[in-house]
Amino acid sequence: MTDTVDDVDLPYDEEVASQQEMIEALEERLEVLERQNEEMRDKLLDANAENNKYQQKLERLTHENKKLKQSPLFVATVQEINDDGVVIKQHGNNQEALTEVTEEMREELEPDARVAVNNSLSIVKRLDNETDVRARVMQVEHSPDVTYEDIGGLDAQLNEVRETVEMPLERPEMFREVGIDPPSGVLLYGPPGTGKTMLAKAVANQTDATFIKMAGSELVHKFIGEGAKLVRDLFEVARENEPAVLFIDEIDAIASKRTDSKTSGDAEVQRTMMQLLSEMDGFDERGEIRIIAATNRFDMLDSAILRPGRFDRLIEVPKPDVEGREIIFKIHTRNMNVSDDVDFAHLAELAEDASGADIKAVCTEAGMFAIRDDRTEIFMEDLVGAWEKVQAEADEDGDVSRAFA
Repeated sequence: MTDTVDDVDLPYDEEVASQQEMIEALEERLEVLERQNEEMRDKLLDANAENNKYQQKLERLTHENKKLKQSPLFVATVQEINDDGVVIKQHGNNQEALTEVTEEMREELEPDARVAVNNSLSIVKRLDNETDVRARVMQVEHSPDVTYEDIGGLDAQLNEVRETVEMPLERPEMFREVGIDPPSGVLLYGPPGTGKTMLAKAVANQTDATFIKMAGSELVHKFIGEGAKLVRDLFEVARENEPAVLFIDEIDAIASKRTDSKTSGDAEVQRTMMQLLSEMDGFDERGEIRIIAATNRFDMLDSAILRPGRFDRLIEVPKPDVEGREIIFKIHTRNMNVSDDVDFAHLAELAEDASGADIKAVCTEAGMFAIRDDRTEIFMEDLVGAWEKVQAEADEDGDVSRAFA
């Protein structure tokens, strides 16, 4: 009897199908394994990076631990070097001691050098000269971009400042030939916004000197001796960067009249001022460092800071007159697109009692008026309106009508 088709086994076709499914399953599993392997490889790289980070942290902590186990070092100053050794004065407790040093160390030391000493007050190494980081931050490497052409209405004051600051830096031989010392410093005083800071910047620009600016308020500190230390460091920066122009703004903050007040704050301010006076008197060669100070409160200054030898030139910087105001208007509008109808002489008459800063604010505000109207040209009415707005903001009562009477 012959088997039917249904009765015949098909082992070959079923085996082929089974193998194909197995291959596909294996390929799919292989892909999964490859992805897992890639993920594990990434995790391994991350783990190695994390391990390196902790290794570095371990090395740093190990180094710090080693340093903590060492004997502490103290800062001291060399007072004298003699045949018996070196006399040092430890900072903090002012303890003096005589210590022996090697010949190699002796060659590195000199009076006033800073050194590190251990518990037995033996010198371990010489330290670099210290200068307060705040003094370094205040140093200006490049000359300011203010020039004499940017200053208007102060011709007399500008000439005096140039004689006092610029000439000793650029032509010191003239003073030697005449046989006199150049003026030691300039004090600029007057209302706010009249151009005192601009004068100092213009001189520094003209002489290519290092311009070092400090505010008197920055010298007022709550810790005893900190303000005086900053003054010393600032003058040290000036000596290291000759020629230099040292500009002290708001000098009334540390040079106000001394009183009988016993508070620690007032005493610290007075200590700072005494250090400033000492530094100003301490320049043997004044030709390479010029001092300019500015204040809005001349009446508050102590007489000691005003005496000849410290500030030989006391220059008042008043608000500009009508001619000066016209020049200042032209200076601040020279780069502006101004209409031909602008009458600078009339504006100068309107802006009575305005300072240079006020006029700059008026010109800026006039430009804003034009921008609001989607214009690129500034008209006379913009400048007049700007003056009215500036006056209204400055006037506590808001009544500016009398300015145009």
